[in-house]
Amino acid sequence: MAVKRIDIEMFLTLYQNMPVFDVRSPGEYNHAHIPGAYSLPLFTDEERKVVGTTYKQQSREAAIKVGLDYFGTKMRKMVEEVEGITKNKKQVIVHCWRGGMRSAGVAWLLDLYGFEVYTLVGGYKVFRRHVLNTFNQSFHFRILGGYTGSGKTYVLSALQKSGEAVIDLEGLANHKGSAFGAIGMPVQPSQEMFENLLAVELNKKRNKTIWLEDESQRLGLVNIPQPMWVIMRHSVVFFLDIPFEERLKHITAEYGKLDKERMVNAIIRIKKRLGGLETKTAINYLLEDDMEKSFEVLLKYYDKQYSKGLHNRENLESFLNKIPCAAVDATKNAQRLMASLQMEKFA
Repeated sequence: MAVKRIDIEMFLTLYQNMPVFDVRSPGEYNHAHIPGAYSLPLFTDEERKVVGTTYKQQSREAAIKVGLDYFGTKMRKMVEEVEGITKNKKQVIVHCWRGGMRSAGVAWLLDLYGFEVYTLVGGYKVFRRHVLNTFNQSFHFRILGGYTGSGKTYVLSALQKSGEAVIDLEGLANHKGSAFGAIGMPVQPSQEMFENLLAVELNKKRNKTIWLEDESQRLGLVNIPQPMWVIMRHSVVFFLDIPFEERLKHITAEYGKLDKERMVNAIIRIKKRLGGLETKTAINYLLEDDMEKSFEVLLKYYDKQYSKGLHNRENLESFLNKIPCAAVDATKNAQRLMASLQMEKFA
């Protein structure tokens, strides 16, 4: 068998059903990688540095010899690791940063052992170019709006269960979008990794109408790419219009269990915009375990912020559809949303 070199288009087809092994160093992989790829580092971060320095200060040949010293001791372990992941499957894809010596070396080893091996021409670098190009494509979005505490994430989940195409931006970003958005969530991905995850989701749903939550461009430490953000701001908004008291009940139940110290720190972070008196009031209520009163202060603040962002759109009247909802109920509100959509279609 010979190692087969594939371009990005063929890779995007094969990678849906074939294990991908990223042979870059752990540091490169941890910063960002192709979603779903397994880390199979040829070199540690330190070894990679030594090989790179040898290449620059001596020669290509000297660097290869140093690399072989490292590679030789790992060969058996790497083969066994791939076997453990692939089980009885014998087809694998291997890539490095630019499709150079690292992927060629590991591909040779796996091919020698009996795997059918594909390498990505251009490596991770060409995948990143594909990701950035994705955000310049045209997509058809429907935006799910509503004040804080409307249960929008749960409605998106209900829409997805009913067969609608949905991308959960907050889920990809590991952040719920407010000053409190990181509490109780896993560590956020890097900006690059967030873009990789998002591009893969967009490409899966390319020919469908995609539901997204109405978000600020910034979700904690990551940003929605500008070209996509522009499309979102010009897409139809379906606004769940839920009474303040119902939203307050929902948000109190959801956020009332979170770590109190982190909640206090989050309130302090928005002190400038919230105002000194309101900040003090919200914190005092929180410390007294009167969660509802504390969240009442915060919810009024976030309602103002959301309203400002909503009305900052050009020609909002032509984009905005209000859906009156009696309470925070994901299933019922998703049904109301779809019913309103059908009425609009056939009106």
